[in-house]
Amino acid sequence: MTATPETERDHGRGRGPAGSGRATLAVGVVLALGPLLLAVVGPALVPLVDQPRAAPYSSADGHPFGTDQLGRDVLAMTLAGGRSMLVLAAVATVAAYTLGIALGAAAAATRRRWLDDLLSRPLDILLAVPSLLILLLVATLTDRGAGMVVLVVALVNAPAIARIVRAVGLDALRSPAAEAMHLQGERWVVVTIGHLVRVARRPLLADLGARITAAVYLVGAANFLGVGLPPTAADWAVAVDRNRAGLLLQPWAVLLPAVLIVLFTVGVNLCADTLTRRRR
Repeated sequence: MTATPETERDHGRGRGPAGSGRATLAVGVVLALGPLLLAVVGPALVPLVDQPRAAPYSSADGHPFGTDQLGRDVLAMTLAGGRSMLVLAAVATVAAYTLGIALGAAAAATRRRWLDDLLSRPLDILLAVPSLLILLLVATLTDRGAGMVVLVVALVNAPAIARIVRAVGLDALRSPAAEAMHLQGERWVVVTIGHLVRVARRPLLADLGARITAAVYLVGAANFLGVGLPPTAADWAVAVDRNRAGLLLQPWAVLLPAVLIVLFTVGVNLCADTLTRRRR
C-alpha cells in the first residue's frame, strides 16, 4: 500500500516526541557527564598543568586562564575543585532520600492518626523555613565544615521527599495489591518499603533532578557564604565567591567554575525530565 502524505505525517508525529526525547536525553547526558568526569579525573591532572604562583588576577605566561586572588593557576584550581562540591552534594542527596523515604513510609504505613501527625507536622514546619536561614542558623550553633553542610542539605531536602512518599503511600499501602501481599505472608518490611518504593519510583525519579540541583545550590551557597569549606580550598563554589572581586580583571577565575556548575545542574534536570516522560 502506498503511503499517503497524511499517513506519513501521522507517522512523523509518532516518531517526533520519541526522537526529541532521545535528543534531549543525549544533550543532558553530555552536559552532566562533562563536569562530572572533570571532577573525577581532574585532581589527577593538576600536576600536569599547575604552574608556580604569579601575581593575583594576572594573565602571565603558562597560565592559559590566568590566576586567581592568591596567584594560583585557575585551570589547576578548576580541575581540583569539582570533586569536593559534587561529592558533598551526592552524599547529602543520598542522606536526604534515605531520611525522607523512611519518614514518609512510616507516616503512610501507620494507622494511628496521632503518629502520622507527629511525623508529618514537623516536616511541614521545616518546609516553610527558608533553606538559607536553616543553613546559617545551624552554622552558628555547630562547627562549620563539610559534615555540617551535608547535615543541613539532607535536613532541608528530606521533608519534601517524605511528603511525596507519604502521599503516594497512603493509597498504595491500602490498595488491593498490598492487602494481597499481606495475605500471602509477605513481611511487613517488604510490603511497606518494597511495594512503596516500587510505586513511588516515578515521582521520586521526577524529583531527583530538582533535588540534586537543590543540593548543589545549597552546598555552593554554604561554601559561598563561608560556612562550609575553608576560603582557600580548591572548590568551584569557593572559587566563584573568592574571585568575584576580580571579575573585571580576570573573569575566567569566576566564569570557568560557574559555567561547570550550571552545565551539571542543567544536564541532570534534562536527564531526569526525559526519563520521567519515557516511563509514563
